[in-house]
Amino acid sequence: MLTLVGCTLFLPVAAGAEAQIKRIEPLIGEGHLTMDLDVNLKLSPIVIDAAERGVPLYFTLDVKITSPRWWWWDRPIVETSLTRRMSYNTLTQQWRVATGDLFLPVSSLQEAVAVLEKVRGWPVAPLDRFDPNTQYNGLVRIRLDTSHLARPLQLDARNRGAWSLTSPWTPFDFSVRKGGGAQ
Repeated sequence: MLTLVGCTLFLPVAAGAEAQIKRIEPLIGEGHLTMDLDVNLKLSPIVIDAAERGVPLYFTLDVKITSPRWWWWDRPIVETSLTRRMSYNTLTQQWRVATGDLFLPVSSLQEAVAVLEKVRGWPVAPLDRFDPNTQYNGLVRIRLDTSHLARPLQLDARNRGAWSLTSPWTPFDFSVRKGGGAQ
């Protein structure tokens, strides 16, 4: 049996930050390394206005996990992303937050952002990629992915700082232990 020895990382939220990772918790679930994340998002007025007019917004979480090596650069183990879409239907006046084909209807922009800010049970990688009793380092960030916007908005997004919403890479570390009980 493998158990996870690592950290639950709680970070203070900086005042005025637009995007920040607040909590990172790597977990083991169903033969996978899963992650629970809490994020703080503050959208600019231009982005809020676009969302309220029906422009779907895509938020992407990126994770990189490496194994340290003393003789060369760290060995990459995992590099993956999770994209969520937030959209507003102006005809039905309904907000939706979607991951892939699954969506969750919510009643307001604040509720939609609250759904985006909590990620639970995200399967990052199968456990067979990780050696027992080895320390792994990871980085996580969230960003507004403007590459999914309509072409005219992509051009506008490159020229406006209001569309740039990216958290800094937030580090975490963990190890997988062979045996019983989490430590």
